[in-house]
Amino acid sequence: MPIAILGPTASGKSAVAVAVARRLGGTVVNGDPFQAIQGLAIGTGQPDAAEQGGLPHLGYGELPLSTRPNPKAFGALVRGWLDAASQPVLVTGSGLYLRGIWDQLSALPEVEPAQVDRVRSWGVRLGMPVLHRYLAAVDPARAAALHPCDSARVQRALALHLATGGAPSGLLSRPATGVPAGWRVLVVSPGRERRRERVVARVTAQLAAGWLEEVAGLVAAGHTEDLVALRPLGYAAWMAGEDLQSARSRVIQETQAYAKRQATWFRNQLPEAPAWDPDLEPLEAAFQRLGLE
Repeated sequence: MPIAILGPTASGKSAVAVAVARRLGGTVVNGDPFQAIQGLAIGTGQPDAAEQGGLPHLGYGELPLSTRPNPKAFGALVRGWLDAASQPVLVTGSGLYLRGIWDQLSALPEVEPAQVDRVRSWGVRLGMPVLHRYLAAVDPARAAALHPCDSARVQRALALHLATGGAPSGLLSRPATGVPAGWRVLVVSPGRERRRERVVARVTAQLAAGWLEEVAGLVAAGHTEDLVALRPLGYAAWMAGEDLQSARSRVIQETQAYAKRQATWFRNQLPEAPAWDPDLEPLEAAFQRLGLE
């Protein structure tokens, strides 16, 4: 029976996944598309050898920087890793990609990467409120369902419009949602203030580990376009040439906002999933909620 350890960035879910895998004699399987890409180890928080604790890990740093992840294709890839793993323990913070892993996405038409990149360039140049207004003009129903700053979904909807010429809302079916049968799930859920503090500590540790050098090396190797297209969290700030303190503050703010959205998604979309607060409860309580007493 597979297990999924979920939660926002900096919540400590990777350490929980290692602890669970150790108890089961299992394998940690990555479900984060950015942690699957080579060259982004520090900035995306790929667990290093010490954090892996000598346990087998699958799906980290395996895809080239030229990869443009999409939830459906990445979900199929992760399902392959899960099938190959002994006692798999999935770990991810992305609700959208989790839907892909659980095969809970609508059967949407394929969108050419060039069209996706085109819409992303509009977002960079014009800003998300403008793109949201454009979406409202071509598909009022879909625009009404999305926050103007929900860049991933607004851009996805516009890319679908470009690909099909129709309204994205007309293409959306209602696939099954919730925790699939046979899965055991735990949401690692620190309190609001501790979540924010954890993000500050994470960014500080990433800088100490050489995040700036990682970005500089990628730029020097000619991967600027890949980073712009991928948009991994935080990298744009280091590439923008701001002074260190301003860039650090920007990265912390963006990461805290992202972690808040993740926490809200898990709370609203998986209300049946048991939650565990790493700052208030012992690890044994997490094992108990997973049925691993």
